[in-house]
Amino acid sequence: MTTTTAAWTANDRDRSWSGPDQDDAALDFHRSLAGYEPTALTPLPELARELGVAAVFAKDESTRLGMPAFKALGASWAVHRALEAAHADTDAEVVTATDGNHGRAVDRFDREAGHPARIFVPAGGIHPSAIAAIRSEGAEVVELEANYDQTVTAAADYAAANGGVLVQDTAWEGYEEVPGWIVDGYSTLFREIDAQLREAGHHAPDLVCVPTGVGSLLQAALAHYRRANAGGDTAVVSVETEAAACMGPSLESGHPVTVETGKTIMSGLNCGIPSSLAWPVIRNGLDAAVTVGDAAAIDAAHRLADLGVAAGPCGAASLAGAREALIGADAETRRRHLRVDADSVIVLTITEGSEANPVPDA
Repeated sequence: MTTTTAAWTANDRDRSWSGPDQDDAALDFHRSLAGYEPTALTPLPELARELGVAAVFAKDESTRLGMPAFKALGASWAVHRALEAAHADTDAEVVTATDGNHGRAVDRFDREAGHPARIFVPAGGIHPSAIAAIRSEGAEVVELEANYDQTVTAAADYAAANGGVLVQDTAWEGYEEVPGWIVDGYSTLFREIDAQLREAGHHAPDLVCVPTGVGSLLQAALAHYRRANAGGDTAVVSVETEAAACMGPSLESGHPVTVETGKTIMSGLNCGIPSSLAWPVIRNGLDAAVTVGDAAAIDAAHRLADLGVAAGPCGAASLAGAREALIGADAETRRRHLRVDADSVIVLTITEGSEANPVPDA
């Protein structure tokens, strides 16, 4: 059963459902990379008081492997696995579509592997600085007059026609292996969170807020917290932009729903088609979907900046979503659904830094 209001869809998940246990392959790979270290888990007591909980932490992905977003985790592991599986020589071109950080990360790691890259981007859909950052890695950038979902299709068609190695961070029927590797790569982030909370004297988080586009990072969070040996009962909430909110309608309908995307400063979340690989895990494991507008994300980014966390709008959406869920309309009902109270520990997944997507003035 789902319960929907304008910005909130509650999912009455089956609490007996669990996913498979996870191995250490991606984590061990990341630990082998030059420059790897866990990103900061920053305590924010001011936000804990604002949200009425015991503790709030920001998992700050603005310095992940020398890049300003979590995407480096999935891209590094997937590029490694995809090139290995394809037995690709150094002339093989790696291809992807992106709304910013994924394309830059793919380019960084395939270049380090000695391969050229071709990155498709929706023209006007991402900040010019993000396109410049991709070009700075050496990729051939193809700008299309299309939305993100159409750009993904174009990249897949180009790779198929030209023998490219497609490394895309969303799945569809017949294309699920590589997106699965990307999700496996993201699992490192949540393993770090658990270890860092233990070091700080806390149990597993009671609530994790995850900015969500196609749902691959969300899938990684759910795969981690719903695995058979996870212990605890962490609530997971997806946070989407109002301009491309497909998770709530999908939960309400019981199947993936495609929505038309609009304009938003949260370019990394401007995706209207759920990943086919993520959907079964989302349906079975997600607690709620929340949507936020640009103004709320910008306000959250400025609040985080005041507290020393330089979040871009997509990363700040995590705080905006927590505010909507816990102190917004009908907060008492929402908190009860999420089992959040004054003793709870919350983690905000700050998926990108402000370098990745500058924040305008409030």
